[in-house]
Amino acid sequence: MALLGLAALGSIVLAVAVGSVYIPPGDILSVLASRLFGAALPEHIRAVVPAMVTDMRLPRVLLAFVTGAALAASGTVMQSVLQNPLASPFGLGVSSGAGLGAAVVIVTGLAAGAGRMFTLPAVSLLFALGTVFFVLWAAGHIDRSLGSVTIVLIGMVASLFFNAIMNMLATLSPLYAQRIDLWLLGSFSMREWSSVWVLLPVTALGLVYFQRYAREMDVMTFGQEQAQALGVDLRRCRTRLICAVAVLTGTAVSFVGVIGFVDLIAPHVVRRFFGASHRKTLPASALFGGAFMVLCDLAARTLTPPREIPIGSITALLGAPFFLYVYFSDRRRGRS
Repeated sequence: MALLGLAALGSIVLAVAVGSVYIPPGDILSVLASRLFGAALPEHIRAVVPAMVTDMRLPRVLLAFVTGAALAASGTVMQSVLQNPLASPFGLGVSSGAGLGAAVVIVTGLAAGAGRMFTLPAVSLLFALGTVFFVLWAAGHIDRSLGSVTIVLIGMVASLFFNAIMNMLATLSPLYAQRIDLWLLGSFSMREWSSVWVLLPVTALGLVYFQRYAREMDVMTFGQEQAQALGVDLRRCRTRLICAVAVLTGTAVSFVGVIGFVDLIAPHVVRRFFGASHRKTLPASALFGGAFMVLCDLAARTLTPPREIPIGSITALLGAPFFLYVYFSDRRRGRS
């Protein structure tokens, strides 16, 4: 865990240092010491560097790290709750609901008025939560035990339905279609400290809440019958954990757009080193997911300068082959 923490810290320093202008790590520390403690800046540091570090790169990098941590922890929980190694929060309709909310805000022009900085994230979050609550309500009416298969199927249907509405909005409003598409691909560009201060406490509280259910999630991984035999109320635990995942994932997605596959990659990589205990895998997944997202964002903004690749494209390029690897590995284990 200590090595993983150091690696995560190293990824943050690297991402702050590398860009159109390289800033040595020593200069970064000097700038932070100046801003936090009033220390004098060395003479060789140019006047533009402090603003570049604290106002441009650092908030973007920290937002990427917190977003990756939130998505990775949510993916870890969903795979345990649904007892499916390929489960994802986005399978519940979080991304499609948030995307529909963003499309409504963009098309109607609500994002251009007062408070536009938080209008789009707030509406996207409400739509994402509403989608998940609808999925749980519909699944509960079909299957009172809230079986994982029922939840996944209802989530897929809801995702397809809301994606269809969103595509219709984009088609009927060609002036805003490109902006909607860019939001759906995700980006950390031009994000400010305000986004970090909202998402950081939500992610911290989410991790603490998940840790409270670490034992129940450990039991869930053994299957529904074993969990019930050991006294776990599957319906109640699933409902509470899925709602918490919806809040955490919806908050992250509402600020940066849809970024997939982080919630799939991080839990699988972490379990190979830390085992199945959620008391270890949850914080480890958060650290790994945060570092992974920071490095993906670094690649997105440095591979093709001055243009920036959407972060969702980077994670999909890495995540799609990983998805196939997990799927076929699981099938081979099933046959053996």
